[in-house]
Amino acid sequence: MRKLILAVFMVLLLAPTAFAADEMRLLIWSEYMPEDFLATFEKDTGIKVRPEYYESMEELIAKLQAGGKNQYDVVVPSDYIMPAMIKLNLLKKLDHSQIPNLKNLQDTFIDPTWDKGNKYSVAYQWGTLGLMYRKDKLKDFDGSWSIMFNAAKREGPFIFVDSVREMLGVAQCAMGMDANTTDKGNLKALMDKMLEAKHDKYFAGFDVGTGGRSKVVAGTAVAAVVYNGDALRAVADNPDTCAFVNPKGGTIAWVDNMAIPVGAPHPELAHAFINWVLEPKIGAKLSNWTQYATPNKAAYPYITPEDFKNPAIYPDDAYMPSLQFIEDLGNDNKMYDQIWTMVKTR
Repeated sequence: MRKLILAVFMVLLLAPTAFAADEMRLLIWSEYMPEDFLATFEKDTGIKVRPEYYESMEELIAKLQAGGKNQYDVVVPSDYIMPAMIKLNLLKKLDHSQIPNLKNLQDTFIDPTWDKGNKYSVAYQWGTLGLMYRKDKLKDFDGSWSIMFNAAKREGPFIFVDSVREMLGVAQCAMGMDANTTDKGNLKALMDKMLEAKHDKYFAGFDVGTGGRSKVVAGTAVAAVVYNGDALRAVADNPDTCAFVNPKGGTIAWVDNMAIPVGAPHPELAHAFINWVLEPKIGAKLSNWTQYATPNKAAYPYITPEDFKNPAIYPDDAYMPSLQFIEDLGNDNKMYDQIWTMVKTR
């Protein structure tokens, strides 16, 4: 028996490990970088990367809490979830000496409210949630959220994005409400509005942003709540039928950030990746492909000129005050979770 145990031990010892020692593991939103992005990183640095993907912040948190905080080297959480991740001890403090390209960030993304001093994160991309729609099927679309939230204005199947605070925030923007309110009267009105929309004959379900986008392209939905970059790439391929707008009355803006899980096996490789993304031409290559706005001021000279002129990517000064950023509300987050559960189950 001892010989058998020893033989099994030797096989396990000599067998290749599940994760290569020199391989960085990246956990990121799907469709969030050019196809050759990681190959270029490997060519530039000699570092191999194994990517994995998620479709929501809830999925990201679940993976990290299930052991991923000791398996992944870089994750890309949204601004509003950062305070909770820090409190849950899911993230490792950054070594700024290994990220000299931090100097390339725009002032807006230095010392942000969700991570004072950039102790745990560095901005990756920023953008909005807006309306992707079928311009060939809508007769009276006025560029507002009314196509979803006004019963008299609905013209066909519409899709809500399957993301708690972001979708509820969109509804709040449509209602002229503070997306971070804790007023119980406002929250009751929010729940009622979401339920009314959900029970409409044209409501076609909840889906991730790329799923809603695909249904608009296919024509099975006339409108969907979609992240602007996801929508704009599809609009470029279907210019005769599809369009995208940051609606009148305002919408939700977001910032996605690069961060390192607390137990990352290769923190030095993670820092190298973050610093590389902040290179001016690399940052521009990323945003030119994603169709999201860059937080990297040094990348500006290399951004496609047409993108800078596109208000769907870079909103003009008049629209900027209409953007709302979701904030971490601490224990009051539970009120939004309860609304979401009610909306989903009723």
